[in-house]
Amino acid sequence: MSKKLIAEPVANYIYAKVLRGVDYFKAQVLAKEGASAAPSLATILVGDDPGSSIYVRKKGQMSTSLGFHHSDIKLPANTPQAKLIQTIIKLNNDSSIDGILVQKPLPSQIDERTIFDLIDPAKDVDCFSPRNVGLLTQGRGALLPCTPAGIVEMLNFYEINPSGKKCLILGRSEIVGKPLALLLLAMNATITVAHSKTQNLAAEVESADLIFAAIGKAHFLSSKYKFKKDAYIFDVGINRVAEKKVVGDVDFDAVFPLVQGITPVPGGVGPMTIAMLMLNTLKASMLRRKIEFPPGF
Repeated sequence: MSKKLIAEPVANYIYAKVLRGVDYFKAQVLAKEGASAAPSLATILVGDDPGSSIYVRKKGQMSTSLGFHHSDIKLPANTPQAKLIQTIIKLNNDSSIDGILVQKPLPSQIDERTIFDLIDPAKDVDCFSPRNVGLLTQGRGALLPCTPAGIVEMLNFYEINPSGKKCLILGRSEIVGKPLALLLLAMNATITVAHSKTQNLAAEVESADLIFAAIGKAHFLSSKYKFKKDAYIFDVGINRVAEKKVVGDVDFDAVFPLVQGITPVPGGVGPMTIAMLMLNTLKASMLRRKIEFPPGF
């Protein structure tokens, strides 16, 4: 029987870990920094894109609910790149800030790579900086890319072991596809990363044990494809098809009975991104102060 793989219990597990970590953090820094000390996250939103505004608001609300300090920085859509650079440099030099998140996408006058390269790697809670990406390739990353790391947490929670399995990743983005391939490779999976130039994609889908759809096309995977009956699919796609309707890269209703398990959209992988962002912020706050992680963390 097919199983719906939802994020809520996994995210709640991460939040419980973060809450324990915050208590541990406060106990370690109480004498030096005082009772008001807490991990801190600064979010930067440039412009007023409705989707981005919602994401940033949710991140801020979750930060506060976990006992973090949160700095909410909003800049107009016409902000020059130089102004955003000044803002990031100021946050880099602010000892009270542990994590910096610049919400994507950025307006066209701003070069994203320049901005993300500028963020202090120790405060790079999205794991976009070249240093953190490099550490990830070597298996030494302490701060992990949020969405791929969230998928790994879901694999562990639902006891889906990718070791020795054929994993197909649809999409080669720097946010999901590429870092996910590295994380799965570290778990001894055999990886295929498919993209717009991949030939005979149907054969790749049919032979895959685990499929991770992050291609950004609504209902790209449908019943026209053949799947292994014991395959698992993780749908990372977020596609707005109507004013208030969001769907994934997988036609959930059509594909659900054809596989062993699948994540829905919404409610599947998505909530894990914020959960892992909170965990990264806590880790960054501890690493910057050279606080050893407690057992089991």
